[in-house]
Amino acid sequence: MPIKIPDQLPALEVLGNENIFVMSHNRANNQDIRPMQVAILNLMPNKIEAEIQILRMLSNTPLQINIELVRLHLNESKNTPKAHLDQFYRLFDDIKHKHYDGLIITGAPLGQIDYEQVLYWDKICEMFEWAKTNVTSTMFSCWAAHAALYHFYGINRELRAEKLSGVYKHWTKLPNEELTRGFDESFLVPHSRFGEVKPEVYGGIEDLSILAQSPEAGVYLVASHDKKLVFVTGHPEYDATTLKDEYYRDLEAKLSPKIPLNYFPEDNPAQQPANSWRSHGSLLFSNWLNYYVYQITPYVLDVDGPFSETGNSQ
Repeated sequence: MPIKIPDQLPALEVLGNENIFVMSHNRANNQDIRPMQVAILNLMPNKIEAEIQILRMLSNTPLQINIELVRLHLNESKNTPKAHLDQFYRLFDDIKHKHYDGLIITGAPLGQIDYEQVLYWDKICEMFEWAKTNVTSTMFSCWAAHAALYHFYGINRELRAEKLSGVYKHWTKLPNEELTRGFDESFLVPHSRFGEVKPEVYGGIEDLSILAQSPEAGVYLVASHDKKLVFVTGHPEYDATTLKDEYYRDLEAKLSPKIPLNYFPEDNPAQQPANSWRSHGSLLFSNWLNYYVYQITPYVLDVDGPFSETGNSQ
């Protein structure tokens, strides 16, 4: 799939070198088609790394996608150059008059902080509400998944005594569900979080369905019946070395982290881990774009008004 991204975004060169079909603005402007409009609210500290990982996951369908990177405020990120943010990111206040086919909200390093203590909590709640009417389907990742669950349903996560970190086997729950169409019966996903919501809690919410879970890592994939909300508690977008980088970062911070489970060969951090989850991640994002976005989104997105009633589904 061609992903239309700004000409100078670092991800353009990285993904191009991986033989992933990305398209610059200049080339995309000559395409006479209606591309999907997808916004990404990137809350990760290393925004450039997260951009590359998410764009890689969006690269496996025949749809053309226009990407818009969004931030909530002007505060500088400690791990991302201000010039990068100023050049490639738009403030939410500047785009909230628009409509989008899809929205992805990433995780954030806020796993042990009460939601109301998060500096931008009011602003992200405003974006959650905005997405209900301005976005066809929203995917919430890791911290954002639990934060959105709290905002929409009043369900608070539990905090684990130790961080859940590693690669875990999962099973699908509903064989005819479109979001998990084509999944193997069992598949691997990395997790890196303190928060947890028990299966019985999700089961008590009438308009949500658990689509995949793990005996060790718990509930992984949940969606609303109307397909507007998708909750992903793991990190299918992670690179092979992301958990390794997090482990050594926590070691340097003297947090005494445990070695991520089922990750390093022979549980030896000196050995190079392999990516065993990328095919699942690509399929998850492709299914979301196809069945939760493209098949039900309006053909014409009215920037300043309500959605057109004309859809894309064939």
